[in-house]
Amino acid sequence: MTRKIEDLEVNALKFWPERIAEMERNSSIIPKLIETQDKFISLLNIADAEPFAWKKVLANSKQLSANLFLKHLMVLSDIGGEKLMRFKTELPKVFENNTMDFSWNGKNYDYEFQTLSGKKTWNNTHLKVDGVGLSKVENLTLVIEDIINLILFGGSSTANNIPNDILEKCNIGTLIGHKKELDTFVRQRYIWVSRITGGATANSLGNLAQKYVVNFLQERLPKWDFRKKQIPNISQNQRTPLSYDIVAKSPKGKYCAIEVSFQVTTNSTIERKAGQAQDRQNQLKKAGHKIAYIIDGAGNFERSSALKAICQFSDCTVTFKDSELEKLSKFLLTLDK
Repeated sequence: MTRKIEDLEVNALKFWPERIAEMERNSSIIPKLIETQDKFISLLNIADAEPFAWKKVLANSKQLSANLFLKHLMVLSDIGGEKLMRFKTELPKVFENNTMDFSWNGKNYDYEFQTLSGKKTWNNTHLKVDGVGLSKVENLTLVIEDIINLILFGGSSTANNIPNDILEKCNIGTLIGHKKELDTFVRQRYIWVSRITGGATANSLGNLAQKYVVNFLQERLPKWDFRKKQIPNISQNQRTPLSYDIVAKSPKGKYCAIEVSFQVTTNSTIERKAGQAQDRQNQLKKAGHKIAYIIDGAGNFERSSALKAICQFSDCTVTFKDSELEKLSKFLLTLDK
């Protein structure tokens, strides 16, 4: 699928999409959460007198602000801003009079939401749980209190038609006062989260962009393998295997190398990829494989000669838009035909 530069540019994002920028901000938050996990565990262990005792203990904490405490709960439960905004729409139909009845330690309790029917949105920015918000101490607000109680006790609600995400993930309140179980849950969860964010090197926007592409393609091509960076018998000098940003392996053993470049400001990366493009395509073509490029960013479109070379020696060239990545996934499906 040879593309003209003009066609690519019309379908380009040019600047980092918010979803990638948010991933980068969140990955930089993880060290702060791990640093304060002991305080988080201690707070919930102390707050075992009744389900809402966390509120009084949190008010007396010097190291856990309300927004940081909420961020712990959101990460541990895997409940992010997008899901919360969906809950804001769905839950008024579930909780009569905006009241959540739930069971805790064998007794029944209820909690009346204060912002469920209001105009305030349940997004990361408003909750002060994004990278910018967490740089400041935020006291307990009505909306933060609502969401803390939802994540703690929503899974124990006795209402009908509770969203599955709430039933399955909002159960952290059941661990209050159970020191061993809570400690194990939090520490194992943060080990997993740390692996996902991938450490310091993976925190760069470029690596996060590659992760986004892999996740996008894996969802649409679940039988494909995206784990490796190299293709068998493709080498640089007959000894050193060539590495690519992403390698897609089809169920029938066909390969497609995928190179990703998203440069908002101009630099030489795109020139290097362009210089390698013809040789890489030739090598892969002889072995019966393909190569694709994902090119985006205002800086890349300032390098028209490099883009022209890439488009000429690419089997499929797309931008970072989801609709463009769909084109790439459909192209990959043709490899096994």
